[in-house]
Amino acid sequence: MTDLMTELPTNLADLRASGWKSKKVKDEIRDNFLRALESNEELYPGIVGYENTVIPEINIAILSGHDMLFMGEKGQAKSRLMRGLVRFLDPVVPYLDIPESPFHEDPEHPLSSVAKKFVANRDPEDIPIRWWARADRYAERLAPGTKFADIIGEIDPAKLAAGSSMSTEEALHFGLIPRMHRGIFAINELPELDELVQVGLFNILEERDVQIRGLPVRFDIDVMILFSANPSTFSRSGKVIPQLKDRIGSLIQTHYPRDRELGIQIMEQEADIDLQGEYPVRVPLFMKEICEQITIEARRSRYVDQQSGVSARFSTANYRTMISSARHRSVILNERPAVPRISDLGHLYTSSLGKLELDLMGSHQMTERQVLDAVIAEAIKKVFAEYVSQHGLDEITSVFAKGIKVEVGDLVPSSAYERLLRRVPEVWDKAFEVNASQDPAIRASCVEFVLAGMYANDLISRSQVNGRTNYEF
Repeated sequence: MTDLMTELPTNLADLRASGWKSKKVKDEIRDNFLRALESNEELYPGIVGYENTVIPEINIAILSGHDMLFMGEKGQAKSRLMRGLVRFLDPVVPYLDIPESPFHEDPEHPLSSVAKKFVANRDPEDIPIRWWARADRYAERLAPGTKFADIIGEIDPAKLAAGSSMSTEEALHFGLIPRMHRGIFAINELPELDELVQVGLFNILEERDVQIRGLPVRFDIDVMILFSANPSTFSRSGKVIPQLKDRIGSLIQTHYPRDRELGIQIMEQEADIDLQGEYPVRVPLFMKEICEQITIEARRSRYVDQQSGVSARFSTANYRTMISSARHRSVILNERPAVPRISDLGHLYTSSLGKLELDLMGSHQMTERQVLDAVIAEAIKKVFAEYVSQHGLDEITSVFAKGIKVEVGDLVPSSAYERLLRRVPEVWDKAFEVNASQDPAIRASCVEFVLAGMYANDLISRSQVNGRTNYEF
């Protein structure tokens, strides 16, 4: 970027000679989007599962030149989608180098009176140009606590004291939206925005005009405005005033992954854990499936407030915890590779509590820990049932049906499971798609999965003492 800056025009005459053309920010975004679309570029890196639902709606909104509202529950990539639109801005844009101006002024269309006077009284060779980088042309604000002065502006008492007239722009302090002239401004959690500020947004969305305390100072602000909101609060009467809703061009509805495979893909992508290193980790597919199924069951649970939602961050945090527990065991016992087990899920309290909001009507005084236990148990039952229906139960479980007692735990050595199960049923390697017959750590993970699945189906009993779990037949 530094090398690029040194080669760019530094005055208005050179800028005009370079062939640069002024564009409105939405036209700039649309043109760059079309080029990316024509060349089959990845439009929204890191966004998974929205290819046939959310993405087409965003694309059409961009082509329509609309401001957008991203509506969805927490953890549905609303903020990431908004920030992703920055890539459709030019790498840099020129602006007038006038310290007195509060804006990044378009060299061909000055906004403030000070910039207009500056340009009018100088030759193009004497009008300095600087360049505004793409990353700096995006600003974001969380609605709760945001005041009118923060994002729109206010009369500056110091400027009045210095002699500026209240009816002139020189007396004003401008908020974030005016200062993002020629950029993108995003407001998260729109329904929590103060009603007075919502009223102040009317004119900006409709007329691209800033009015502060009714003063006759008007600016043709060029900005794309983005919002995010949760459906439960957005639709609640009085949270967002109707006139503001009416002025938002496109409403983009997000959603959670429609199937578990997509959820696992997002979970692994967002966790971004290095599974190699001195203590490598190998995660069996069934453990990934259980980790994501826990989130799915939480989203279905009558004990969890579904209006609040269960974020994708719930899966990500739990996945990291599960892997970290396995690696912790690997280091202590000097076992390689580290392989997550059902007993590692006992540490999910640390990454889950606080992320579930209970339904006060449906939870019947259950604690969050009890709700999580119920959700984990249901996830294990669901995943185990899928393996049973596909591969059969008898051969997998017959090895345990001998009246023995089995103790498992996150710090029990894999060798203990190896002594328990010297002969691995052939169906295990096929069913679990892992080398359970050859790798003690993977075998231990498989054993715990089968035991937990049998318990979930009321085929065996279980007791827990001091972090250890005992299964009895």
